[in-house]
Amino acid sequence: MITNAVKNSHNIPLSAGGTDPEYFDWQEVWYPVHYVEDLDKTKPTPFTLLERDIVIWWEEKNHQWRVFEDQSPHRLAPLSQGRINETGCLECPYHGWAFSGRGNCEIIPQQKEEGKAEKSSRATVKSLPTKVCQCLLFVYAGKVENAAQTPIPTVDVLDENSDKSSNEWVCLNTFRDLPYDALTLMENVLDSSHIPYTHHRTVGNRTNVSPVELEVVESGKWGFKGVWEESPRKGTLGRQETTFIAPAMMWHDLTSKQFGRTLTVVYATPIRKGECRLFARFPFKFSSPFPKFFIQLSPRWYSHLGQNGVLEDDQIFLHHQERYLEAKGGSPNFSKAFYLPTKADLFVFELRSWVNKYNAQLFSNASLSSALYSEILLDRYHSHTKKCSSFRNALKFLQRIKIGVIIATSAMLMIILLLLLILEYLNIIGMIFMILTLPLGVVSWLGLNQLEKQFYQGRETPPRNLPDN
Repeated sequence: MITNAVKNSHNIPLSAGGTDPEYFDWQEVWYPVHYVEDLDKTKPTPFTLLERDIVIWWEEKNHQWRVFEDQSPHRLAPLSQGRINETGCLECPYHGWAFSGRGNCEIIPQQKEEGKAEKSSRATVKSLPTKVCQCLLFVYAGKVENAAQTPIPTVDVLDENSDKSSNEWVCLNTFRDLPYDALTLMENVLDSSHIPYTHHRTVGNRTNVSPVELEVVESGKWGFKGVWEESPRKGTLGRQETTFIAPAMMWHDLTSKQFGRTLTVVYATPIRKGECRLFARFPFKFSSPFPKFFIQLSPRWYSHLGQNGVLEDDQIFLHHQERYLEAKGGSPNFSKAFYLPTKADLFVFELRSWVNKYNAQLFSNASLSSALYSEILLDRYHSHTKKCSSFRNALKFLQRIKIGVIIATSAMLMIILLLLLILEYLNIIGMIFMILTLPLGVVSWLGLNQLEKQFYQGRETPPRNLPDN
């Protein structure tokens, strides 16, 4: 479990969300912004955190990921459109001003040699604290002086500094930019009772539905802990514990005799009103070595195909649901907007109560945009593919194979035609074999084309709504 508070030099407890015991400040939090394996050290990467445009880049000199506000102090051009130059500095694309890791301006090409304008505090870029933990790059959004004293939300059993721990666990990771708020995502993943229905035929099954009796055992400004004694699948999997770490992290912890220990860890990094980035981690500690072996054989991009499908099971209705809640008064009026008669909704109730108790409305002065069309909501390319190194590389490889199939099939067709023209006597068996390769090439191309579409767009009809066979 993560530590919820530490003490600063004045012995004053400091926790995520700031020091005010009655108010949660979303700025005073460490947020994950990227899996490190998906970042490119050769060029800057843009992101938006809490409506603030930032740029992520690798400073080779200090072997450290840096994060700046994404605007030059000169003419406010986005630094993410620039480059990492030959000296290892982040260079502005507009006039070539270059900045080192702490945000200091190192050169202004337009000034005379004796000029010292780069020494001015006005020439510096705002730099945000960063830390790499458990495969993720975290950024601190609040006051720099609070960063070192505020806990980073990680799960201790996944601590990669422990050789024993890292060898015991096998972990599947995914992420996606989602068209709804971080709190909507938290509310959804805290609610285990939706899985048999929403995710029927993906990761759920309607036949496993049973009463859900949730209990909250501990709560505070830091979040809450709860248990589900019977757990999913009618109690066959053992006790499930749930932890919500405010404002945007949760995990389910389930141990069963059949499968071992399974965690579902979710982060919801707020981008702007009505948009967040999900980071999902699925660590497994199996009782048998064989499942771990087969999971490790599966390429990352292939597991992302299935995980994106699961996310799309509820993507459209959650996008609309939060707009309906806003129209009915939002979190302050959730108990009237929602009808929550059973203990299955206890964690949803607890989350919304936490928001109200600690005045933790997210983007409270902004309104949601008009609802998007389903085609936009199901877009995979911009929300995942181009930002995921494994998905992006798999798509490029797939497109090369498609071209290869076209070339090979076309070449075979030309060879067949030439043989028919120049040869008087043909080997019938050989000719039949060559002719059969033509439909095989066409079928292969069609199959690859269907697979390629999955890198761009999700399925329109979720599996739960398909007719029963």
